[in-house]
Amino acid sequence: MSRLSHLDDQGRARMVDVTGKPDTVREAVARGLVRMDPAVRDLALTGGTAKGDVITTAELAGVMAAKRTSELIPLCHPLALSKVGVTVAPHDAGFEVTATVRTTGPTGVEMEALTAVSVACLTLYDMLKAADKGMVIDQVQLMAKTGGKSGDWTRAE
Repeated sequence: MSRLSHLDDQGRARMVDVTGKPDTVREAVARGLVRMDPAVRDLALTGGTAKGDVITTAELAGVMAAKRTSELIPLCHPLALSKVGVTVAPHDAGFEVTATVRTTGPTGVEMEALTAVSVACLTLYDMLKAADKGMVIDQVQLMAKTGGKSGDWTRAE
């Protein structure tokens, strides 16, 4: 196992110095699931909630979150993102959220994709909690990443 890049030689947290790293195109895809009663999913799909368009609101919240990841996670670099796409799609268990984030730079966008998914899932929960307090946010995970020194990676399913 390699050394953790966010710890110095004394074990203290530090921001990784990416000064000498070349800019490359980097992309990350993350996914998550919000499990809920099927009737609540259908309510969201038909626009029958008091809070308005649940799906569009969650997608926009995910985009906004990706852009602010470095403000939420202490050692993340602020990045100029060239693409953030968040989709909320119906799933047998509720809704599946997918985020794709891209940049050209010296460090990857995995945290931005995971943050986008997490906040979109939380937004779904917030907007639907009046109808189902038993919802579960589940399986938030990195699905794939491309670019950078470590190369490409895809989750085996």
